[in-house]
Amino acid sequence: MSDIESARAAFVSAILDTEEYRTYARECEKIKQYPELKVQIDDYRKQNYELQINIGIDFETLDSFEKEYETFRENPLVADFLAAELGFCRMMQRLNLLITADLHFE
Repeated sequence: MSDIESARAAFVSAILDTEEYRTYARECEKIKQYPELKVQIDDYRKQNYELQINIGIDFETLDSFEKEYETFRENPLVADFLAAELGFCRMMQRLNLLITADLHFE
């Protein structure tokens, strides 16, 4: 195994051992017990992503989206999953930024 492969395996192992990942994995398992809810969450995430990448989005559309899903996000299973996912994604973003900065990648 190359040095890079060994380092990758150690890095992945360290990520799997973080509280952010463990919380995310635990919340994923809870959601998987409710297939219909998982479909709804996936739809919400897809629409949210599409809104985020849409450069020409207006405030009314965002407000309408937030209002449409307000009650949905109040469900503790949904709220806990989305919070865990966000925490894990933020950790991964920080790691990516640190790695690319150390590599002087522009």
